[in-house]
This record gives sequence, C-alpha cells and structure tokens, in this order.
Amino acid sequence: MKKLLGFAETCFVVLGFTFFTGGFALGGTEDGTAGLIPIAIITGIRYFIWLVSSLLVIVHWRKALFTASRDWILWLVLALTLVSFAWSDLPEWVFWNEREVLQMISFGLYFATRFTLREQVRLLALSLVVGGLASALFAIGLPSAGKHGADHPGAWKGIYDYKNTFGSMMVLGVITLFLMPIERPVERVLKWLGLAFCTAMILLTTSKTALILLLVIVGMLAFYRRFRWQGKLSVVLLDLGVLLMGCVVTALLSSWMDIVKGLGRDPTLSGRTFIWQVVGLHFWEKPWFGFGRGAFWAPESRFPRTAALFFGDQYIPPHAHNGFIDTALDIGLIGLALFLICFVAAYLCALRRAYAAKHSEELFPLAFLTFLALNNMTESYLLRLSNVYLVLFIATTLTLRRRWQVDEEEDLEKNLRLPEYGNLQVRED
Repeated sequence: MKKLLGFAETCFVVLGFTFFTGGFALGGTEDGTAGLIPIAIITGIRYFIWLVSSLLVIVHWRKALFTASRDWILWLVLALTLVSFAWSDLPEWVFWNEREVLQMISFGLYFATRFTLREQVRLLALSLVVGGLASALFAIGLPSAGKHGADHPGAWKGIYDYKNTFGSMMVLGVITLFLMPIERPVERVLKWLGLAFCTAMILLTTSKTALILLLVIVGMLAFYRRFRWQGKLSVVLLDLGVLLMGCVVTALLSSWMDIVKGLGRDPTLSGRTFIWQVVGLHFWEKPWFGFGRGAFWAPESRFPRTAALFFGDQYIPPHAHNGFIDTALDIGLIGLALFLICFVAAYLCALRRAYAAKHSEELFPLAFLTFLALNNMTESYLLRLSNVYLVLFIATTLTLRRRWQVDEEEDLEKNLRLPEYGNLQVRED
C-alpha cells in the first residue's frame, strides 16, 4: 500500500510539473492560440493539481507551517502580488488571474514540504525527461503540432507553445540530470542517456538562447567550484559579480543576431529594444507598486498596442521579454526590490551549501537560481502566467532555509558514498 501511494504521488508530481512547464499547450502558440487539448480539460487538470496539493499541505500542516516560516520576505513578495489588483486599472482582470499565483504557491509549498532536496532533484529530472520524450514523439509523429511552421521552419517545440520554452525546459533538464544523485549502477546509464537526449533536444529546437544558457551556466558553475567558500566578503562580492556578468553576457549573446541584422536598417536594433522603450515611457505612471500582475500587457490594456505599432499591428507583445522588467511593471520598484533581496539572500545560502557540498544534488539550488537569473534576461519567467520557475523558486528558497528534522535523510547521507558528477567529485574543504 505504501509503495502504491508513493507511486501515485510521483505521478501527481510529474503531472504538476508537466502543467506548470506548459506541457499541455500541445499545438498552441505563444500568443495564446489554443492547442489540441480542450481548454476544459486543461482547466480540470489545473484545479485538480491545486486541490490535491492544497489538501496535502493541510494534511502535513505542521511541517508546512515550519517550512513556510523560513523566509518572510518571499511571502511579502507573494502577498504584494496577490493584492496588486487593488491599485490596478484592470482590477477584475488581475483579481481573476491571481488564482494562478495561489496555485503556484500551493504546489511550491507542497513540493518543499513533502520532499528532501535529493528527492526534489530526482522528481524534477523525471518530469523533464517525460516532457522531453513526449515532445520528441509529437515532433516526429505529429509535426503539425510538435514543430514550428513558417515562423521557424523545422524547429521543434514539442508539447510546448514555443521552441524557446522547449529549449529552456531541456536546459533545466540537463542541469537537473547532471546533478541528480546516483543510487544504483543502472541509474548512471540512464542519467547519461538522459543528458545526451536533452542536449539533442536543445539542438533540435534551434534555440540559440537555450544553447547560450547551457554554456554560460556550465562555465559559471565551474568558476564557483574553483573559488570555493572562504567566509570572506571579497569572495561573496566576486561571486555576485560573476552572476551579474553572466546575465549581461546572456542578454548580449542572445540578442547578438538581432543586433547584427538590425545594423544599418533598424534604429532600434531589435524588436525588444522598442518594447523596452515603450515600457520606459509608461512605467513612471505607476513606479512604486506597479500596474498589477499582468495588467500592463493585458488584452484590454492600451500599452501593448503602443508597442505593436513597431511591428505593423502584426504582433502584439505579450510581455517585455525580461522577467525583471515585467516584475517591476507588475508590483513596482518596491516589489522588485523585495524580490531581489529575497533572491540574493537565497543565492548566498545556495553558494554556501554548494561550496560545502557532500553530494551532487546540493549544487542544484545554486544552478537553478543561476539559470533563473540568466533566463529572465531575455524572457519573462517570474510572475507571468502559471509557470514552473516561480514554483521552483518558492520550493528552492524554502528548502534552502529549512533544517530537515528527518532521521532517515541523515542516515542516508552517512551511508551513501560521494557520487561523481562529470569527472569531478563534490567534497567538503
């Protein structure tokens, strides 16, 4: 019975991550065009995940309360997001869509409460590989849904809405698989097969952003291993500087082709820069608390149509193509400042844990937070819609700050030998 319940919970977690990664958008597009799966079914899945995760949090309420109490700044950011309808010009639209935030909070808190970091990495790796396999099947068997058409000929998007989304999921899959702990010999074979598969999927998406992300993250993690924690402020500032530099490099490299193509023809160099000009022009109308979650880019808002003038009304931007800019638009400079404080605090915790790591999965929080920062330089993956990034940010932040009170986990860490990752072995100085 216990094994059956464990299997059922694993299936539920995979279902949840498939939903939050956008894996039910099969055949849909980034601009909101519906896919092959009826909206009613997706809505049913949405509320099923919300209901079950909420019930499991309630059942384990003591542990959930202890986990949630670890980071009050995170809850300030989420609370500000939830009440942002109060000062929005589109209060009803924002209020109705706040259910997405509640769903992400529920699943993120459930994931942090129920599983150790080791289990989290394994479950996330399984979910992303399942998404990759399903994407490959649809790209090959149903190319009209699994591949782009004339907009990006031949590029794979799989079960997701866009090639960059699929590419981002596979980058996260590579990171997770690379750091996944090995408990049985057969898992080592499956791990490397999974890494090869996810890398192949990244190439088939033709997403240069995903490829750049992968290369930059691998380089940064190698740097962090070289300059290990020494308890000195200079090391902390150096690490934060490397993160900032990595964000700048990612943004520049991801837009390099657009810039080159725009030289001599387009004074804005790329569409993104014009969108950011429109944002800069109107942001100061509500700088402190923002326009409300998603209100700036809402269908009824006047601002997207202003940005659309650059594209000849053929394309209405759904977001600013930068998660930090969109966060400022949603909850203002105060909300963005709180988020950055929360992020930097979590990042420092992740650095300390990574530098003193005994097992490979202990590097995952640092790798994920690095990935989150880099990916949001060119896309909007923080507060927008239902997304896996906020779910994992909630879970990772709370997990980093929680001290596990589980004897089984401590015994497991004592008995397991140090797993290898790549040609290196994590050790404590």
